[in-house]
Order: sequence, then C-alpha cells, then structure tokens
Amino acid sequence: MCVAKKILFVVLDGAADRPTVAATTPLKAATTPFFDRLAQDGILGIMDVIAPGTPPGSDTAHLSLLGYPVNKVYTGRGPFEAAGVGIKVRPGDIAFRGNFATVKDGIVVDRRAGRIDDTKSLSDAIREQLDLDCEFLFKESAGHRAVLVLRGEGLSPKITQTDPKHVGPFLYSKPIAKDASARRTAKIVNDFTRQVSLILGNHPVNVERSRSNLLPANAVLLRGVGSVPHLVPFEKRTGLKAAVIAATALVIGIGKLTGMTYVPTKGATGHIDSNIDEKVKNVNEALKRHTFVLLNIKGADEAGHDGDFNAKTHFLERVDRALSNLEIDDETLVVITADHTTPISLKEHSGDPVPFLIRGKGVRADQTSVFNEYIAATGGMDRIYGRDIMPVLTDLLGKGVKFGA
Repeated sequence: MCVAKKILFVVLDGAADRPTVAATTPLKAATTPFFDRLAQDGILGIMDVIAPGTPPGSDTAHLSLLGYPVNKVYTGRGPFEAAGVGIKVRPGDIAFRGNFATVKDGIVVDRRAGRIDDTKSLSDAIREQLDLDCEFLFKESAGHRAVLVLRGEGLSPKITQTDPKHVGPFLYSKPIAKDASARRTAKIVNDFTRQVSLILGNHPVNVERSRSNLLPANAVLLRGVGSVPHLVPFEKRTGLKAAVIAATALVIGIGKLTGMTYVPTKGATGHIDSNIDEKVKNVNEALKRHTFVLLNIKGADEAGHDGDFNAKTHFLERVDRALSNLEIDDETLVVITADHTTPISLKEHSGDPVPFLIRGKGVRADQTSVFNEYIAATGGMDRIYGRDIMPVLTDLLGKGVKFGA
C-alpha cells in the first residue's frame, strides 16, 4: 500500500506563544529552516489541545494528543510522576507530586527551597524514619521535586493538597468527601507533613545550607493527588508499537502507564541545556524497532515560565538544528506540535491554540512554507482538537476505522 508506516510525534513542550510588543512570537522570530522545510512538504493547522480557551496541563495535554478521553481517564498528575521516577504504581495507589520547600513559622517562603538540586540524602532520611498508618513509597525526582505514593485499603484521592502554590501560609490537607477513607487519607497526609518537618528540620544537609546562607529544604509540599488510572495500552488502541523519549518524569510516566517503551537519554535534563542531539540519536534507533515514537522536548516551556523571549527563541533554533539530523523518509509521518502555549507575557500556560504540522506519505501538502503560529492558522488542516490528531495519523497509515456501511 502507498501509505506511511510509522509516526514520529514531536512535542515541543510549551513552544507556542502570544505576540509580544513587537507583534511576534519566539517561534516566528526563530530561524528554523528544518521546520520550514517540513512545512513546505506537509500540511499545517492549529489545535485546541483540550478546548478553546482551556489552558491544558502537560499531563492532560499529552493524554489528549495520544487519543485518550481525558475527562474519563484523568485522575491527577501524581500517578504519572510516580511512574516516571520508577515507582511501579498499582491500581488503588494514591500518588502525589511533591516539592522540597522552605517553611518558616508556618509560612511557605520558597516552594523550591532555593531550587535545591540534590535531595537524595533528605529522601533517604524520610524513607528510613517516616512511620505512616499505611504502606508508602517516597522518591526524589529532578531538582526540588519528589513523589509520594500511599498504598493500602481505605484510601481516597478526595482530599485537598498541602501546596499553596505560592508564598504564603502552609496548608494542611482536608477531606473533600464525607466518607471515612477521605478523612483517613487527609489524616495520613497531615501526619506525613508533621513527621517530615521533624525529620528534615535538623538534617545535616539543611544545617549546612543554613550556614551557607542557602534556604533549607525543611518541608515537602504535596499536590496533584490522584488514584492510578486504568489506561488501555496505546498499542492495543492504535496497533502501533510505541516508545517514549523524554526527560521529564511526567511524560515518561505517561509513556509507561500507556505501555510504551521508555528510552533513557544521557544528558536529557528537561531544561534549556538538555542534550537534544542525544535524543535525536535515540529517536533514529527507536524508529528501527517501533512504529510510533513520542519525543518530548521541554526547554521552551521553561523559558516561557521564566518570561525569557530570547532564551525561548534561541532554544527553538537549537532544537531545529538538532532535529535536522533525524533519519526519516516519506514512510515516516512526522508531526511537530506543542502541548500547550506558555506565553512570555503570562509565564504560565494559556488556552491559545497551538500550531502543528504533518509531513509524510499520503499528506496533502498545502501552500504553507513556514512553521509558526500565524502561518499554521492558514494551513490546510484548519483548526482541530487535540483528540483529533491520532485518528488523522492512524488514517494516514491506512488504519482508520470506518464509520457506517
């Protein structure tokens, strides 16, 4: 058959933007000859990843892009983060994202404890000394991040978080359901909070940080609570043998919980200093053994959250140069898109549509020849939802499901 056989799905995390005072975006300002060549050979459009005006989280965005019905399967970010750092989560587990933070006199003064970047010994102390009324797993992640998993009977995700998400009074968890399991889980979380404060308060790492005028990591804030969802494996849904190449625990976890093979990359940090060239090498190898490869590249999102136009622009140019070394042919559909918009002006996700392009065998090339938010809005794919992209791609592979006789 004269159809493509494989899909390379590239998510430039947070790459889309709103116009600045100069009426441009980092993607428009960037010099991206490789993206533009794909655009010239392919078709462009814009995409509401969740719905118009709804800012997606990276978790719900990736699930939607992979074709999962987000409103039915999404329970919270915690389970994906836990799976992403290597915890083998089970049905019924309650998982949280965590931040090592600095708390003084009941006030969160820094949610990231001065962006502490090595918390293993702190995590070891928590694992060794914590005593909760259920089985638990605690693991450090990149930088100031961590995950907590509660395991056992009588647990519920229907509780409030302890992370205020800004500088301010520390929060204690409360049940948001009237059942005994929610009350019990909130009590366990508050017990976790109190014990961690004692464990970390005089930890040698924090004593030394205080001596060096660095903020101590004397608390762990919890958010993103969720029960482990049941997700139909991606291969069963699509018939595609899939691999995920990413640096962030979230995307790795989504890949693992959907049955994808995780391909680790040396030097992949999830920041603007990430080793993109090594990711490209892994993609080229993964495409030899898989029919679907999900590649997430995070740095543009970080620059957006920092409000740094130049950093975001230069990072996108570096990505373009690195991806020009992809070993792809017409039988591999190449998708370039973003999971959400992270405007420099907001330093946060927004509900604007993201641009996307599809290039490969069977694609009706349109008249576009440049890849950015403005030109994509004029492309042949018009405007679609995130949930539409996988049916479009599988149909291009000759795997579309006929509706009707």
